[in-house]
Amino acid sequence: MARTVASYRTNRVTGATSNIGRAIAEAFAAEGAHVAVSGRSPERGREVVEGIRARGGLADVLVNNAGIYPGDTTAATDEKTFDEVYAVNVKAPFFLTAAVAPAMVDAGGGTIINLGSWIARLGIPVGALYSSTKGAMETLTRAWAAEFGPHGVRVNAISPGVVQTAAPGEGHPAEVMMKGTPAGRMGTPEAVADAAVYLAGDESSFVHGIVLDVDGGRTAAAVIAG
Repeated sequence: MARTVASYRTNRVTGATSNIGRAIAEAFAAEGAHVAVSGRSPERGREVVEGIRARGGLADVLVNNAGIYPGDTTAATDEKTFDEVYAVNVKAPFFLTAAVAPAMVDAGGGTIINLGSWIARLGIPVGALYSSTKGAMETLTRAWAAEFGPHGVRVNAISPGVVQTAAPGEGHPAEVMMKGTPAGRMGTPEAVADAAVYLAGDESSFVHGIVLDVDGGRTAAAVIAG
């Protein structure tokens, strides 16, 4: 039977101390969910927890590593960096899922949401290492949906576009990457959080193994100026 976000005993959000992860944790808490927050900054973690509690939610603080993005070219990437990025972006979620998914099955069901990226499918000249890890997460999403879905655990992914928060009245260098898109602007962490709430809730009970693009149309359409 489908359940709302709030009905799950714990919603674990890794990398939840800033940007998209923080918005997802706060959105889940606003739905009345019990959220386990993890990230690299204890100070930011405490700030997120205080905000969640102020909204009437519950929170635990766990320490974990968020995804990392070295924006280097391929030739400038050394083996140590390669191993570090794959350890954080692929190995950690792989083994976390390996530990959590069977427990979800035993508990009667659950939901897993992975974060991909628009540059997993639209190549840019820097960040090949990072984009390959997000491509791996999209592949794992489909594989895990097939593996765990029949046992009551839905697995889906969100692929955000350029999501940054510019200072009031100021632009952001990343805005140029959203030119020529239907949205014509950068996205907000809250837009991605709304998608996560959808994928975790009753409304998506028949949704398995998808990658939901929340990217302003970056990978789907090009707007040609007249």
